[in-house]
Amino acid sequence: MPYNPERPEHPQPELVAAPIALTRQLEQLVDKRINILRRIHETGSISEAARLSNVSYKAAWQALETLTNLAGVALVEKEVGGPKGGGTKLTPSGLTVLELSEKLTRAREAVLTEFASRVTPELVPLSSATLRTSMRNQFPATIEHIARGPALVRVLMRIDAVNTIKASLTQESAQLLGLAPESRVLALFKATCVEIAHHVEPAKGASILSGTVIRSARRDKGGEVTLKLAGGASLVGFARAGHGLKLGDHAEAIVSAQAVVVAQMG
Repeated sequence: MPYNPERPEHPQPELVAAPIALTRQLEQLVDKRINILRRIHETGSISEAARLSNVSYKAAWQALETLTNLAGVALVEKEVGGPKGGGTKLTPSGLTVLELSEKLTRAREAVLTEFASRVTPELVPLSSATLRTSMRNQFPATIEHIARGPALVRVLMRIDAVNTIKASLTQESAQLLGLAPESRVLALFKATCVEIAHHVEPAKGASILSGTVIRSARRDKGGEVTLKLAGGASLVGFARAGHGLKLGDHAEAIVSAQAVVVAQMG
């Protein structure tokens, strides 16, 4: 069971804080996690912070768990007594994360304002991103449709004039990201999750993207293949042994919705 500062039977874990490292990872993330931390500081309540942030209590706890995991230290703790009978407050590390995040946000806005006249639309995703990841496939995309089920949210994103891609998220993740139709996002997935061939068979919940082969290795044994998509982006995946793909060939790539990560763009 996760640590809950609003329940006295859960003692605060004693860990070593790394708020500066955490804040550097979060400075460009335009989601509700830091806002939830701010609301807890303002209201002294996780449930009230969730309400003001327009997310469920469960989603607010998911946000806190993510921040705590990244920081390596508790960012909130139970406050005993007081005029309201106790509640939740930020730890010194939580206050440091909040302060650093707000200062970095102001500094980032000042830099973006300074360079606004020099940054072209094509460079906006690059200038706004600081996330470092092993995922080689990272595509700016626009959300076309969101289907909300009882447990999962299914998102359809357009990468270019030809290709769309699907992703499945939890309700809590969709809330924290604030996803909506026409939102600009990043679709990310590992090359090892992609199968490429001249033709791939459709599968339930999977996306098929098409493009032109611009790199192909180990035709006999199978290996890494790169496709150039209609919008000019490159997609990396793997083809099976004997794939026969040559430079300039038309090919298809299939990727499961469960393999796709959605990240919000600044």
